[in-house]
Amino acid sequence: MNEFSERYKMRTVLLFIVATLILTTFSAAQSFENKSLSVTVYNNNLGVVKDLRSFNLTSGIQRVEISDVAQMMDATSVHIKFGGEVIEQNYQYDLVSLDKILYKYIDKEIQLLGEKEELIEGKLLSSMGGQIVLQKKEGGLLMLPNVSKYRISVNSLPEGLITKPTLVCLANASKAGKQDVEITYQTSGMNWHAEYVAVLDKEDKMIDLNSWVSINNNSGVSYKDATLKLVAGDVNLIKSPQPMYMERLEAADYSAKGTAQFEEKQFFEYHIYNLQRPTTLAQNETKQISLFEAENVKVTKRYLYKNNWGYRGSGSGNKVAVAIEFHNSAKNNLGVPMPKGKVRLYKSDGQTLEFVGEDLIDHTPKDEKIKLKIGDAFDIVAEEVQTDYKRITDKVHETTIEITVKNRKDEDIVVDVERYLGLYWELRNYSIEYEKINAQTVLFKVPVKAGKETVLKYTVRYNY
Repeated sequence: MNEFSERYKMRTVLLFIVATLILTTFSAAQSFENKSLSVTVYNNNLGVVKDLRSFNLTSGIQRVEISDVAQMMDATSVHIKFGGEVIEQNYQYDLVSLDKILYKYIDKEIQLLGEKEELIEGKLLSSMGGQIVLQKKEGGLLMLPNVSKYRISVNSLPEGLITKPTLVCLANASKAGKQDVEITYQTSGMNWHAEYVAVLDKEDKMIDLNSWVSINNNSGVSYKDATLKLVAGDVNLIKSPQPMYMERLEAADYSAKGTAQFEEKQFFEYHIYNLQRPTTLAQNETKQISLFEAENVKVTKRYLYKNNWGYRGSGSGNKVAVAIEFHNSAKNNLGVPMPKGKVRLYKSDGQTLEFVGEDLIDHTPKDEKIKLKIGDAFDIVAEEVQTDYKRITDKVHETTIEITVKNRKDEDIVVDVERYLGLYWELRNYSIEYEKINAQTVLFKVPVKAGKETVLKYTVRYNY
């Protein structure tokens, strides 16, 4: 080993010892005891953290450094409560990285040790994209297009860089000794949503429903043994640009049975769910927890055909949707607030459960009807044609529509044909009775025998 290598290693060891001593002294000065931690997560990229810690403070004005806070903290939302007053607070989040350290060492001396233990020393002139330019001590420039083959040494950690996001406060304590310090703040990078798994029975008349919540933590810190609360509802927020995150979902076993772990209650104009045990929300983690289960929920399966405004064209084939409806009522073995989320439906083919479709629901209070579009019917076809059009006057005209519903199934069905008619309409000469849904929409219930066809024919007169 040459003299340069020996000198480099000795310097590295000394720097490590000095850094360790500094960090030990710093930790002792800022030591604290965790007392309690509460995290409330909202549906719209928002978390509220309430962190209670015990610090050993001196009387009077002093600097208090609070580490292990969220990197995505909104610094303007911080509230600190203790026996005294906060004069000033600063959120420091410029974390240590190789690129940042090298940037701070521009125009300063650094050392590089190569694969063959050769030592290179010089002033750093440029560092970008894994390439650096050094001004050598003996003169001239050394340009390294790839520094991955070198170990880099600097004299100390540059000022302003920290290893963890830290809230730095200038505090005026009223007395000396241990004090509880409560830190409350908002952070982005947190979200939760509900997911539902429903299993249809053989006759498509009942479902067993499981509800799960998925909590995403991308706030930049982990929350250990926290009291978790989830708020369901649309909270109004002033929008500001936020970094985008890719959601990473872990696999979940939706067939697992378990007891409900959340206690639900009304909160302002929202609903809040309290987890009945502490939990840990790790950084970059999606945690899934059972919300509730319901069995033997009565459902109604509907076939629905809707029109779009305008002429479809002669003989056009159109899809007939399949939908499931049920009442969220106690009488129907539910009657609970259902947060917005995705509902997945499964049904057994006699051997295994198979996926049959999914839909989204919005926040739904109890005693409301839930409608889910599952997919399009394979064996039901609707063909629609305009068979006649008459212009009676400049302000009065008539159009005649004919819809043929074909049932290729082995059972009788009823297809709900929903018609958007617009304004100033009058239905004339209709072949099937209709129900008026609202001022612009009507509904025909079209019965079709197994393997047969039914023709719905009606004329609409418009008086403008």
